[in-house]
Amino acid sequence: MSSVQTETNKSELFDKTLDIMQELYTKMSTAESEGGWNDHFGLFHLFADLGRTLVEADRCSFWKWDKINHKLITNAAVGEDQIIIDENTGLVGRAIREKRPVVTNDPYNCPDFNSSVDKSTGYVTKSILVIPCFNCKGEMIGAYQAINKLTDEGFVLERDVRRLSVAAVVCGITLEADTFLSDSQTDKLTKLRNRMGLHSDYTSKYLKLMQKPEEEKVAVSIIMCDIDHFKRVNDTYGHNAGDAVLEHVAKILRDSVRESDTVYRWGGEEFILFLAKANLDQSAEVAERIRQKIQASVCTFEGTDIKITMSFGCAEMTPDITVEENIKIADTRLYIAKETGRNQVIKETIEGYEKVES
Repeated sequence: MSSVQTETNKSELFDKTLDIMQELYTKMSTAESEGGWNDHFGLFHLFADLGRTLVEADRCSFWKWDKINHKLITNAAVGEDQIIIDENTGLVGRAIREKRPVVTNDPYNCPDFNSSVDKSTGYVTKSILVIPCFNCKGEMIGAYQAINKLTDEGFVLERDVRRLSVAAVVCGITLEADTFLSDSQTDKLTKLRNRMGLHSDYTSKYLKLMQKPEEEKVAVSIIMCDIDHFKRVNDTYGHNAGDAVLEHVAKILRDSVRESDTVYRWGGEEFILFLAKANLDQSAEVAERIRQKIQASVCTFEGTDIKITMSFGCAEMTPDITVEENIKIADTRLYIAKETGRNQVIKETIEGYEKVES
């Protein structure tokens, strides 16, 4: 390639990079007048375009490292297009595990490459570059992945890492802010989503599932549950034991649902579950399985075995009322479960047992 062609290519690359940054700047500068720019997926999509341009790749994606659940989540956004994998999976997992860039120009002969996606989509992966991303404290928080160099030479480690690092630094800073938001929506004790997280998830995910066109509409149900006689646990064993019981319950709840579902600590000893693609009867079945698991389990704290039970109220949600009104329906049924014997699942509102607000 002549020096003239090289300079022309560099100029085109620089111009494309500036176009993407200008688009990002324009969106940010007009966000206030439009009520805020809350499209995180759109933001990371721009960063993917930036990386793709810088290293001349067919595809780029950003992966968030969820250290609590030991998962890698693509694009760090909420939505059906998310890909969630175990933290030790594939080349992304290897880059995070080894804390260094990873490149392969022969992925099908690379032991860390997972070819299942290619087999299901027909896409042919020829080259991959992954570099870890860090926050301002130097802590690893994710990885940036480029797929299929558009030139025949494949990725060149030193050169392409240098280029991709531009996008990775910007992504890292943005994800750090995203992580701060996530932390504010997470309960410190149980590591479940909190009330703020529930309201955010309802608007960004579950409400949208219920508002799809009729042929695509998805049922979403809610389970509200409460630890029976929790005050006795604190009075008998102490508040540290009570905290251990809350963590014990949170783990069982989290392990009992799918990745499309979410568990929240509503407050005190109350928890809420949102179940996607589940009607009322299905949610009641899930609640009953969890009830049995809780009853059969033992929380051991400082050598003492603590047995507990839980009560459950279930409801199928509707987008026609607010999330608070949907929750109130499930809460009323939970109240009935508590008032009529505890350690049971109620999925219908019984006449005469309307909950009285205190």
